[in-house]
Amino acid sequence: MDLDQLHTFLEIVRLKSFSKAALTCYRTQPAISAQVRQLEQELNTTLFERLGTRISLTVAGRIFAGYAEQILALRRQAQDAINELEKVPRGELIIAANEATCIYVLPGVFAEFKKQFPNVQLSVDRSYGTRVVQAVLDNLADFGITQLPVQEKKLQVAKIHSDEIKLLVPPGHRLTSRERVLPRDLVGEQLLLPKTGTTRARLNQWLDPVQEELNISMELDSTEMIKRFVMANLGLSFLAASHCQEEVSANKLAAVSLGPEPMMRRVGLIYRRDKSLSKAALGFIQVTLAHAGHQMPAGSQLLRASGS
Repeated sequence: MDLDQLHTFLEIVRLKSFSKAALTCYRTQPAISAQVRQLEQELNTTLFERLGTRISLTVAGRIFAGYAEQILALRRQAQDAINELEKVPRGELIIAANEATCIYVLPGVFAEFKKQFPNVQLSVDRSYGTRVVQAVLDNLADFGITQLPVQEKKLQVAKIHSDEIKLLVPPGHRLTSRERVLPRDLVGEQLLLPKTGTTRARLNQWLDPVQEELNISMELDSTEMIKRFVMANLGLSFLAASHCQEEVSANKLAAVSLGPEPMMRRVGLIYRRDKSLSKAALGFIQVTLAHAGHQMPAGSQLLRASGS
């Protein structure tokens, strides 16, 4: 049983004629009769009584006609709902990203997206590093925001933001007068390092020449904790410039470039190449490319966070 058979059946009922239904359905009368026979065989009943040139519905035919109308009505409702979805997208997009990226890189993205797509819920899955990539690969998240490079052929990658990883020190520290610091300058200092991730891997490489002489006091997995601990004179640390801009401007912290060359950090948007993208998803890509790094208006509440 298919929808075309139901449409043909209801046309015969409406017009009370096989020949007239053949015209409106753009088929031959034998083709119309064959469709009705297939329906009757599948339902194991007779749908029409044929009295000479006249036809009428059997009791089973009248019952089936009511259900056929409901089925076709549901089909129209489904199509209307899908068409409406293209006009006014709704639903949910899941974004995998770490908390600091959501706070310091994505506020403008979320604010602009909600202006353009007010009926689409944004849900943030707080993940780190490889977990972001894996969440997108496993279809647990529609998009991921993570540090580049990402070497995965199944993913589409677009750079959306870049800033500099700097040494974070309390105001008045001896190193604040330096234009750049070298690994040797940190010997004898208490260091607070990120626990894991791409930044930690890059810092390990940068610090390698003096690794044996370093004093790593703590390993932390929270941007806010790093800033608070440096302000409390518990040690020096490293952060992306965008993550500590407010505290540096308020003279609560100072940030110094690393040398001999600045350590730049690139952030990218990732999503599966083979994923079918809705209008809302395409909109999120466009908004992210245009607004990553912009600030969100104060008081906005746009997200539902999930995970830890």
